[in-house]
Amino acid sequence: MRVFLTGGTGYVGTAVLDQLLAAGHRVTALVRTGGKAKAVKAKGADATVGDLSDAETVFGLAAGTDGVIHLASPGDETSAQVDNVAATQFLRALRGSDRPYVHTTGVWVHGSGSAIGESTPLNPPRLTAWRVPIAERVLAAEGVRTAVVAPALVHGHGGGLLNLVAAGPRTMGNTPALTMIGHGEQHWSTVHVDDLAALYVRALESAPAGSYFIGASGVNPTVREITEAVSRSVGLDGRVVAEPVVQTLDRLGLLGEALLLDQQASGDAARKVLGWVPKGPTILEDIAGSELVRQSSQEPA
Repeated sequence: MRVFLTGGTGYVGTAVLDQLLAAGHRVTALVRTGGKAKAVKAKGADATVGDLSDAETVFGLAAGTDGVIHLASPGDETSAQVDNVAATQFLRALRGSDRPYVHTTGVWVHGSGSAIGESTPLNPPRLTAWRVPIAERVLAAEGVRTAVVAPALVHGHGGGLLNLVAAGPRTMGNTPALTMIGHGEQHWSTVHVDDLAALYVRALESAPAGSYFIGASGVNPTVREITEAVSRSVGLDGRVVAEPVVQTLDRLGLLGEALLLDQQASGDAARKVLGWVPKGPTILEDIAGSELVRQSSQEPA
């Protein structure tokens, strides 16, 4: 299959690109710079230097392929506008063809919940509220085999938000402790980056039109458990301290609001519909064995 991929040099996108190529697909990735184009080409894929907000370029690239996986996002105040442009052009390019389009949202859109599944009502924090109407439009599109993937907190290979935990403030004194994000009793839903990449490939290949999948391993530790593991990894012997919610919000802003959600998700739909089976290490196993987490955490907070 000829696949058009956005975000192919990002944290999740790199893993998706690798697995698409391993599965025998031909990939064209949209990248921002010549250096990133070289990195993509070195793996055996094609690359086009361009901007996701360039509607006609995005439309032309999507129209000439057998399917699209959309992962890229600016990660700033332009994210909603850029994502809307991209989704609009992908749906336009694929309309009436029944070709696949896999779109990205995130588990945060469900808000807090102890048993989050694909049918759980949406209650997004402000940081990701803009994702909801775009994803709903994608799911409702006709003539395109659409699927939306909502990743949980992604970890693996030293990347993801674990580095934010590792770079958190330390207390002073002879036995410093690592500051948690909030009180630490909230749960985070998690998924290994390689497992998430496998889900994207399966969704591209075989998801029915209008499918929605939460990309979660079913492992939902508390922030305290995660921070204690990171604390051990960085040589603080598991010492942690809670952070008042107001201080977390002052320190991390809208991201802090999202990270204070108490979420436990299962990802059952992908298992039942796609036969997806997460195989990677759990987040706590990943922290214990990750040299990259240790290295990144040595930088000043």
